[in-house]
Amino acid sequence: MLPVYSDASRDPLGSVPVATILSPDLPPDLPGPHHGRTVFTRRTASLLGVQIVATGSHVPDQVVTNSDLQTSLGFDPAWIEQRTGILERRHAPPDISTSDLCVEAAKNCIRRAKIDPQQIDLLIVGTFTPDYQCPSTACLVQDRLGLDCPAFDAAAACAGFMYALVTAAQYVATGNSKLALVIGGDTNSRIVNPTDQRTYPLFGDGAGAVLVARGEPHQGLMCYQMGSDGSGAGLLDRPAGGAKQPMTHAALDGNEHLLQMDGRAVFKWAVRMVTDTIELMLEKTGMSVHDVSLYLLHQANIRIISAAMQSLGIPESKVFNNVHKYGNTSGGSIPLVLDE
Repeated sequence: MLPVYSDASRDPLGSVPVATILSPDLPPDLPGPHHGRTVFTRRTASLLGVQIVATGSHVPDQVVTNSDLQTSLGFDPAWIEQRTGILERRHAPPDISTSDLCVEAAKNCIRRAKIDPQQIDLLIVGTFTPDYQCPSTACLVQDRLGLDCPAFDAAAACAGFMYALVTAAQYVATGNSKLALVIGGDTNSRIVNPTDQRTYPLFGDGAGAVLVARGEPHQGLMCYQMGSDGSGAGLLDRPAGGAKQPMTHAALDGNEHLLQMDGRAVFKWAVRMVTDTIELMLEKTGMSVHDVSLYLLHQANIRIISAAMQSLGIPESKVFNNVHKYGNTSGGSIPLVLDE
């Protein structure tokens, strides 16, 4: 469940008591190693008294349609639409990087909030396509925006923005931040193989930003779940370029620095996890699917979203999607949906 919005004209720095609840109903014996099996923890938490006061987003100007990919990849443009729901995606030009997209998204967010940027006392960027291995993209964004605050990256691929958002909410809830800027953004076109039919059409570039501050006692993260399962690391990875497998000419020639994905396995995992997580959120909050007015999901593939919604009995009218025009923007996905 995502934070409840408030009028951005309201003083975002007001002091409101914060409530935090942890539900530690973990299985008694966590299995390991998992041998590729998904481990679904039922541990959830609630964090109230925080709010999103403004949103902003930015995507590159260049639109890449399915027809544009027809010549290079050799498939019917309708094929990718039928399999993913994607009609087009945005690609950044060579002189634009992740930090550039994040800066523009942040500027739009700050402008909408009508606040002095110097009020921002925390910056977290969720990305897995950083400008450099070092320094962090957050530090580059901080410098460009002229902020005086701690800044760091949250590297969790498509979940990067949510990890960053929950982390920022914790800072605000504990009084260690009064106004946090959270950005999610990626330039996926730089890390996908342009000759790979399975991955290249799926991804796009984009960024979104939110400002998090204290809110009313009823606002915030009514229920959230954070989880990881490292046993599935090989389903979606970039083998070369890190400390374990440094970049070599052989790795570069073999495209081992580019994204590799087991699409079928990821699809099955995603449908199951989306369905199970929503069911858990509803159970913990005592709600039914009909009590929620709008569902905002990670925009990876319309078939994943549709399969999960059908399983849960959630009508399409309650689901907002923009995957058809942006593709999977990874860290930018959720903040783009929030902004639109």
